[in-house]
Amino acid sequence: MATSADSIHFFGIRHHGPGCARSLLAALERLQPDCILVEGPPEGEALLPMLQSPELRPPVAMLVYRQDEPSHAAFYPFAEFSPEWQALHWAGRNQVPVRFFDLPQTHAMALEAERRAQLGKAQAEADGRDDAADGGEDAEAVEALPAAEDRADVELDDEANIAVRHLPGDPLDWLAHAAGFEDGESWWNRLVEERGDSEALFESIAEAMTAVRSEISQEVAEHGEHWRGAHYARREALREAWMRQCLREAVRAGHQRIAVVCGAWHVPALQESVTAKADSALLKGLPKAKVQATWAPWTYRNLASSSGYGAGVTSPGWYAHLWQCSAPGKAQAPAATVSASTLRTAGWLTRVAHLLRDKDLDCSSAHIIEATRLAESLAALRGQPSPGLEELNEAISTVICMGETAALRLIEDGLTVGDVLGCVPADVPQVPLQRDIEQQQKTLRLKPEAATKLLALDLRKDIDLARSHFLHRLRLLGIAWGELARDAQRNRGTFRESWQLQWQPELTVRIIEASVHGATVAQAATARLRASLTPETPLPQIAQAIDDALLADLPQLVEALIATLAERAATTGDVAQLLQALPPLANVYRYGSVRQTDTALLAAVIDSLVLRAAIGLPVACMAMDEEAAAAMRTQVLAAHDALRLRGSGKLSAQAEESRHTWRAALRSMAMGDAAAALLRGMACRLLLDEQLLESAEVVTQFGRNLSLGVAPMDVAAWLDGFLNQQALVLLHDEA
Repeated sequence: MATSADSIHFFGIRHHGPGCARSLLAALERLQPDCILVEGPPEGEALLPMLQSPELRPPVAMLVYRQDEPSHAAFYPFAEFSPEWQALHWAGRNQVPVRFFDLPQTHAMALEAERRAQLGKAQAEADGRDDAADGGEDAEAVEALPAAEDRADVELDDEANIAVRHLPGDPLDWLAHAAGFEDGESWWNRLVEERGDSEALFESIAEAMTAVRSEISQEVAEHGEHWRGAHYARREALREAWMRQCLREAVRAGHQRIAVVCGAWHVPALQESVTAKADSALLKGLPKAKVQATWAPWTYRNLASSSGYGAGVTSPGWYAHLWQCSAPGKAQAPAATVSASTLRTAGWLTRVAHLLRDKDLDCSSAHIIEATRLAESLAALRGQPSPGLEELNEAISTVICMGETAALRLIEDGLTVGDVLGCVPADVPQVPLQRDIEQQQKTLRLKPEAATKLLALDLRKDIDLARSHFLHRLRLLGIAWGELARDAQRNRGTFRESWQLQWQPELTVRIIEASVHGATVAQAATARLRASLTPETPLPQIAQAIDDALLADLPQLVEALIATLAERAATTGDVAQLLQALPPLANVYRYGSVRQTDTALLAAVIDSLVLRAAIGLPVACMAMDEEAAAAMRTQVLAAHDALRLRGSGKLSAQAEESRHTWRAALRSMAMGDAAAALLRGMACRLLLDEQLLESAEVVTQFGRNLSLGVAPMDVAAWLDGFLNQQALVLLHDEA
């Protein structure tokens, strides 16, 4: 499709649409352009030579981030079936110059930073108002702005899935309803993505988008504001002004056949008669920020619109199947044997059968044959040339699933969306920390995968112990590749550890953020954990840091933290803090042997904490209300369990003294009247379990605390503390 100048040809596409990609390749072959402009960040042009690397396998994304604040990042994803990806590869094969012509992220991120600063200032002013009513109204007005940002803040705009707030429904729904479809998504799939090549496709898309934008412009004129907010309107105006300027530059450079590959939503704006002077005035004085670009692996799951990606598609796995069945150069079956449509349908159902069989669900060849026939019959009844995903799902539900929906959800997750993870070359721009992580992944044979995977470790094996250290270090850095499986059956014993692993593309940003702490995983984890502690850090947090440092195998930090804890514990009189610090320390002591850690210093610290906590415990438990007593019970029980982990064999003199003092504190609480009834009952039960109370003494305490003269609430509290949710002790104890 050409403009009046006959030099610029617009190809309005849907991001990640296989039908658009197929038609685009055919159009490029016919046009043979001498310049291609692709919607994308100009900062990514330096990455384009890597497209020739066989190690760059989609889905991948261009990651652009601020150098001073890596958490401010934008992803530009590509799949094999993305039209932009195919256009870039076509340009590379045919040695045609290609440029990204969207608004540079150096400006976009600086503008976003300014907007966030303005929002923060407005929020602070609203919070500081004395008039509650006025302040409430202002706060509501400020809160409305981030909502607009959330709707608009996407890396690639969602031309084909526009969520209108002021207008009744999706604008594409208007076109879909007129064509007899339920919604815009199904209409677009049927007419564009699932159909064959069409020379008139891009002209039709441009005409449809022009009509939609014209209708929306009228609605905006009536309502007096943009349907997505002022911020979105300004951002889109800047983007489209920049695109038009790039078009003018390409024309001035002497190119005769310029192919413009952009979101269909932008085509009408790029064809408008807007002067260069007006665009220059709009773009004048844009702020700048230093940014960096690189390639990052992506997943089909993150391409899905359900992930929150604004330009996402509902079924990336299905789109990949459509592309593979009709990709250029793919051999087609002879017409006399079987149609391409039947091959596509049977191929998808065969994949469904493999998935179900892997899950031990019945799916025979007869199921596939009958489901294929039913899907084709449904398509014929609906006047469609071939079955789409809707017909296939109905056939699967009827023939294979017998009307049940559980297997359909499994198919949707495993195939319709899919668990495919892309790959990037080793020589892409990387921070040193990322290189170290990838090297350790290879050494430890831990392959990043998009699917969730259970990793069971035996810590007695050197490689499994090293894997555990690596995963714990990543956890300290906020790189949540793995999550500890808390299932008790999987983590039985000190030598077992289980992890749920799933690689997410967002982890690339977390790695860049963590790189400020060090060039290696060990250095960065040590620095970040050390930086998280201050002179005001409470004892329990220091104790937890010791536990974390041990699990991550940071021995020098462990020793330093233990010394810090001992010094701080010697000067604190807060019994609650002392009690809360014991469980993580006991956990460290428990794992010391298997993790090859010297626990002598740690044992001395535990004994010191127990001694100090025991001395202050009876006084700390006095004059407590019900809520405080319940909290103290939890802390005492956890500390008592920690003391058991300290060991029951031959103990040092300090350990014997601390244990004796702890038991004496419990006896003082159980036999006295000063502590809360709940805590007295708990202390009595702990002493009974340790066989430190005779049956006669227990009977005496029952009589004293359950007598008629005691307040009913105190009776209930004492009994609650004694039973500790284990009432069977009353049945099995003959006394």
